[in-house]
Amino acid sequence: MKLSNFQYTLPEELLAEYPSERRDEAKLMVLNRKEDTIEHKSFKDIVDYFDEDDILVFNNTKVFPARLYGNKEKTGARIEVFLLRELNAESRLWDVLVDPARKIRIGNKLFFGEDSGLVAEVIDNTTSRGRTLRFLYDGSYEEFRKKLNEMGETPLPKYIKRDVEESKDFSDEERYQTIYAKHEGAVAAPTAGLHFSKHLLKKLEIKGVELKELTLHVGLGTFNPVEVEDLSKHRMDSEEVLIPESTADAVNKAIDKKRRVCAVGTTVMRSIESSVSADAHLKPYEGWTNKFIFPPYEFSIANCMITNFHTPKSTLMMMTSAFAGHDLLKKAYAEAIEKGYKFYSYGDAMLII
Repeated sequence: MKLSNFQYTLPEELLAEYPSERRDEAKLMVLNRKEDTIEHKSFKDIVDYFDEDDILVFNNTKVFPARLYGNKEKTGARIEVFLLRELNAESRLWDVLVDPARKIRIGNKLFFGEDSGLVAEVIDNTTSRGRTLRFLYDGSYEEFRKKLNEMGETPLPKYIKRDVEESKDFSDEERYQTIYAKHEGAVAAPTAGLHFSKHLLKKLEIKGVELKELTLHVGLGTFNPVEVEDLSKHRMDSEEVLIPESTADAVNKAIDKKRRVCAVGTTVMRSIESSVSADAHLKPYEGWTNKFIFPPYEFSIANCMITNFHTPKSTLMMMTSAFAGHDLLKKAYAEAIEKGYKFYSYGDAMLII
């Protein structure tokens, strides 16, 4: 498979600027790989596809307010700073993306708000847009992190052109976060999980479906485009992963019972495929993964996957293609466009069985 195999044209009106009014009332497309069929449902119907002793694995990472706006010393130029990864808590070093990057050089200082007391100094260039910043703040580490959260805003993807909204009627801070988010560290939401409501999770539990969690902190890899036609030459950035022993044990029990093992999102799929034992079972893991999954690929753990409709030529679309089969996925995307499905982070969902 080549990069050009994953191109498609999306009508502008199908790019989701907002989520569905209720989390579990997004549209759901169901792909059956064995039968080569496509069904159209509501997301809350997903409970009908799972039975007792099946398992769903969720990514419980929590999005933090990673986008800040500062002003460059002397010129006052407004600079967007997108926090990617904390490198050293004691030194308050962070890897970030800056925009516009051409104006930001080593030694420059950025000031965040008139009276915030938060300043950052550029100490290294990492990529064309990437910089390493040392934050300066007169306070404890806890006070510093609180200030970062106060100054930052919800990191909506760039293709959503509107401003972040916070009102009594709608909150991006709430909706661009799964209801089970626990461990802060992601700069983008694991979007397949955005469709689950408390009511839907309870219905699955009552049915006897096991719900387990792992953590993958979504990072820079989400933003890096694939720029090589030969996919084998693309390199993913590493993202931090934690697979608890309790999750591995539950997944392996379901595998042994030949039950449905469902990865809720591409981040879960990447996590579990990064820690596979010789006998095709899941191993507990704490570390990093830069695994890049693209067709052809033999999956070892999950036999079911929930995901959204992804951007053209993205690593997320490539992984989905590897799992669904490229021809079926291509047909599904064309049908989704024809039937007015919403695409990308706030868009509708797909269940692949």
